[in-house]
Amino acid sequence: MRATTIHGARDIRVEEVPEPRIKRPTDAIVKVAAGCICGSDLWPYRGENPIRPGATIGHECIGVVEEVGGEVSEVSVGDFVVVPFCHCDNTCAHCRHGAQSACVNLGVTTSGQAEYARVSQADGSLVATGGVPDDDLLASVLALTDVMPTGWHAAVSAGVAAGDTVVVVGDGAVGLCGVLAASVLGAERIVAMSRHTPRQELARAFGATHVVATRGEEGIAEVRELTDGVGADAVLECVGTGDAMTTAIGVARPGGGVGFVGVPHGVELPVRTLFEKNIGVRGGMAPVRRYLPELLALVQDRRIEPGRVFDLTLPLDEAPEGYRAMDERRAIKVMLRP
Repeated sequence: MRATTIHGARDIRVEEVPEPRIKRPTDAIVKVAAGCICGSDLWPYRGENPIRPGATIGHECIGVVEEVGGEVSEVSVGDFVVVPFCHCDNTCAHCRHGAQSACVNLGVTTSGQAEYARVSQADGSLVATGGVPDDDLLASVLALTDVMPTGWHAAVSAGVAAGDTVVVVGDGAVGLCGVLAASVLGAERIVAMSRHTPRQELARAFGATHVVATRGEEGIAEVRELTDGVGADAVLECVGTGDAMTTAIGVARPGGGVGFVGVPHGVELPVRTLFEKNIGVRGGMAPVRRYLPELLALVQDRRIEPGRVFDLTLPLDEAPEGYRAMDERRAIKVMLRP
């Protein structure tokens, strides 16, 4: 099959690789209808994460079940499904507690930017859509594999409630979905921290009431001025850098919450500050399966349109250009069609 592979920093190729096979009776093989490039894929692309040359890359996809293992009973061949990037059995103690991303049988999609992908816990992970999504819903259904549930997880972890003031740090696809999540959850004032006009516009379309384009101490001061010196009830950290976390904690009010979902790179928590200001920090890898039923219903009812984060669609063979476009911030998020 054709698949996107990584060979080194900024060395992305589309090559022929062996098709995935059923390895365990809980597996399923999905024929990919659409995949995409994630902001977290840019960490290895930039050489900031270890790379195994020739490995397939991509963890977000939707498609049709092609084959199932002998123990799979909840989905059938021919079902159109959402594939959570993190696979879970949805029955272990951690899954039952809502931490599906820490499942004792955790798996991860490894060839979402390809023609086929293997899902290691099909029954617990895959969610059927009830048929092929309408064309105008396809992008939003694809967003449910990672970025929308991750933005939602940031909002839930931060404790967003009706009437809150919320600050979103990061204007990538996850941050923008965090704005949308905060809006759905009833936040009254949503501040998007963004320096890029197209992203600011989408943030406002998703529900942002204010935009702060400055960074560092200046950005923190601007948010505090907007909140009459109080700070935000809830802050969504959607980047994963030390500067982003410092900003998130800096704009949180005493007693507020920070929900962090950016993959951490160089992040150190100021425990003394958290202690003195009673700020809670929660989050981590999103338990996608936990949120999928609710979010799929919102998409299918056309109450939310997270697929608007996709501003560039390319054929799979042009995946290298998709990576360049996202790395250079010419695109928010790139959809790839096999």
